[in-house]
Amino acid sequence: MSELQNIREFLGTGIGTEGQLLIPRKIFDTLIEEVDKKLIPRSEAALYFGPGQIPGSSIDLDLVTPNKSSVRVVAEGAEIPLDQTEYTSFNMKPKKYGTAIRITRELLEDAKWNLLTHNIRVVGKRLAENENSLVISDALDNASNTVTYSGSVTIANITRTMQYLEDSDYDPSTFFVGMEVLNDLRNIDTFVEFDKVGNKEMLTKGFLGNIYGMNVIRVSTNAGMTTTTGFITDKKHAYAIAEKRTTTVENFELPTYDMSAAAVTQRIKVRQIRAEAIAKISV
Repeated sequence: MSELQNIREFLGTGIGTEGQLLIPRKIFDTLIEEVDKKLIPRSEAALYFGPGQIPGSSIDLDLVTPNKSSVRVVAEGAEIPLDQTEYTSFNMKPKKYGTAIRITRELLEDAKWNLLTHNIRVVGKRLAENENSLVISDALDNASNTVTYSGSVTIANITRTMQYLEDSDYDPSTFFVGMEVLNDLRNIDTFVEFDKVGNKEMLTKGFLGNIYGMNVIRVSTNAGMTTTTGFITDKKHAYAIAEKRTTTVENFELPTYDMSAAAVTQRIKVRQIRAEAIAKISV
C-alpha cells in the first residue's frame, strides 16, 4: 500500500517529464510535406514538343509574318501585281537543369524515412517550379505591351490589357495573376457582388475563376511570379515548350564514400511564339 502511495505522490509532483518512461511519447510516423505551389499548367502552352519530336539538340519553329500580303485593284488588261507573304523562324534549344543527391549509408539505415526517395521527390517539385519560372522569364515577360498601374489593379487596367491583344486580332483567353493582383481583384465589387457578377464564386472559392471570358490562374510568388504582376494571353499563340528530356532520375552508388546517390535532370526550353499574343500588367 505504501508503494502505491509513493507512486501517486511521484506522479502528482510534476517531476516526471515528457520523454521519460512514466509518460509515453508518440513520434508521428508521417512526414508533413511542404505546401505545393500554384504553378502554370502545361495545358496553357500553345505548343509542346516532347523528346520524340526533337530528333537533334534543338527544334525550329516557322511562323507566318502577319499582314504581309495584300490584294490590289487590277485594271482590265493590266498586269496583275506581284505580292507574297513573308515567313520568320526561330530555334529552341533545350538546356539541362538538375540536382545531384548523395545520402550516406548510415543515414539511410538510421532514418525514419527513405531520405533518398524523399529528396528525389522534392527535387522533382523544384524542377516543376523552375519550369514555371522559365515560362514567366523566357516567354510571358517578353510581352509586346505593358499596362502599368499604381496602387491597385482596376477594371480599366484589365480591359486595356485585353485590348492590346484584340488590337492584333488575338483572343484573350487566360489571365495569370500574382497574389497581390489577386487581392486587388477580390476588392473590386464588380467581381464580388452577386447582382453584378451573377454568382458567388468569389465568396465560396476566394477568387473568380473566369473574368471577361478569361480563365484566371493564380501563380505562386516564389515560383518565378512577381506578386504585383499579371499576364493576359491568347493560349493558342502565346508560347511553346520544348522538352528534350523529361524529368529523369538516375540512381547510382558511391562505394568509396559509402553513399547512395541520384541525379535528377531535365532538358527544357520555353519561348514566346508571338509576343503580341501576350500583354502584361505591372506596377
